[in-house]
Amino acid sequence: MGIAIIKLVSTIAKDVDMIASQIKGIASNLGVKCSGPVPLPTHIVSQTTRKNAGADGSHTFERWEMRIHKRLIEIDGSEQALRQIMRIPVPDTVQIEIGLS
Repeated sequence: MGIAIIKLVSTIAKDVDMIASQIKGIASNLGVKCSGPVPLPTHIVSQTTRKNAGADGSHTFERWEMRIHKRLIEIDGSEQALRQIMRIPVPDTVQIEIGLS
């Protein structure tokens, strides 16, 4: 097998780091070569809205922002390691993308 590239994406940084440490632990227990987690740039989505719907009154605004945290892990493709990684309980806030090369 080749190399498995695992990409973790979430709006909560603690959840991403928790899953990344579990994947790293599985790799170290099985003696599989692992590099990462590499923190990718945090994507910030911001939205500014008007508090007052009408044209009269003070011009006040609310600013909302959402941060999207990403981590990248590379593991040598061991079938046993990938099976254990797929059995990790993942919170709803985390998305995992596994690619083989």
